[in-house]
Amino acid sequence: MIPRLSHDKILTALDREAAVALIGPRQVGKTTLALEIAATRPSVYLDLENTADREKLSDPLAFLNFHTDKLVILDEIHRVPGLFETLRGVIDEGRRTTREYGRFLLLGSASIELMRQSETLAGRIEYIDLGTLNILECGHINRLADTITDLWNRGGFPRSFLAESDEESFRRRQNFIRTYLERDIPMFGPRIPAEMLERLWTMLAHNQGGLLNASQFARNLGVSMPTVGSYIDLLTDLLLVRRLPPFHANVGKRLVKSPKIYVRDSGLVHALLGIETPDELLGHPVVGASWEGAVIENLLAVAPRRTQASFYRTARGAEIDLILEMGAKHGTWAVEIKRGTAAKLGKGFRIALEDIRPDRAFVVYGGKDRYPKAGGVEAIGFYELAEELRNLERKT
Repeated sequence: MIPRLSHDKILTALDREAAVALIGPRQVGKTTLALEIAATRPSVYLDLENTADREKLSDPLAFLNFHTDKLVILDEIHRVPGLFETLRGVIDEGRRTTREYGRFLLLGSASIELMRQSETLAGRIEYIDLGTLNILECGHINRLADTITDLWNRGGFPRSFLAESDEESFRRRQNFIRTYLERDIPMFGPRIPAEMLERLWTMLAHNQGGLLNASQFARNLGVSMPTVGSYIDLLTDLLLVRRLPPFHANVGKRLVKSPKIYVRDSGLVHALLGIETPDELLGHPVVGASWEGAVIENLLAVAPRRTQASFYRTARGAEIDLILEMGAKHGTWAVEIKRGTAAKLGKGFRIALEDIRPDRAFVVYGGKDRYPKAGGVEAIGFYELAEELRNLERKT
């Protein structure tokens, strides 16, 4: 199994908070990572989707007090929402008598739902997002080009990325989509017809990286705009879709106000569109938007905590694909994303740089060399910019 960069983050968080919540989509590796941590210390693991494990919590206070000397790992914690009040009491009692840190590791598949349920633990819990595999976790310098191609084509869900062939990877992603539609999504929201949600998900894949036009989606699906909004909210909460907001600045120009929307995992984009191999991907109209979305997800996965991400676009076409606001310490970075091996910059990007004046500006391209370009812009490879961002996180 590929080592996850989040491993050390979790250990550090357990050293400073009583409870740590690890949030990420299903099959992203949360349980594997939790069990690796469990192997390093006395621990007890409960899968709350398992009836037998839920039965152990029929008297939760007695069970948790019996394991005060262990890290208690509670997988799929949303299955027992009433447990959070008990956790609060156990944590507060522990602070007075036994242990203050590293008591509970909670795993969940829906960010907003878990945060809503865990509000009672405010001041006692730290949240860590676990996304799909990123380029720094699976990149090998001696075969980096092949790794980037595989990660882009197959996406970052571990079982998909590590499959023995593109065909096997494709089938795993198709099964993943079917499982989400028929079993997982109904657990978190109102009953939504699987066929309709699949149509919307596929529309989002076709529209990868485009501005969110809920009225167009509503017309195509034959439902209301609020209904489409609720469906997209659910996919976003399940960490399957990202809304990238527009950058707001007082630049005296008419700015685009709608967010851009992405299916977060490029492998799911391709599975939804029936794209199985890299050759098929290169001949498909979504190729540029798919690459842009993959780069954005990978960069955000390694950016410093509390980084604010957005894009910039004016009505006249000045545009920056990704803006990273990282506070006074690291400043604001502007990132243009190109798939080809030539780091060409358009007029719209240069005008946008004059508008917002970022601290640093990069063009991520498909080449290997890093070099300066006119106007203070650096040409840089995908892997190298991810490393640059990770090094900032280590300094934060």
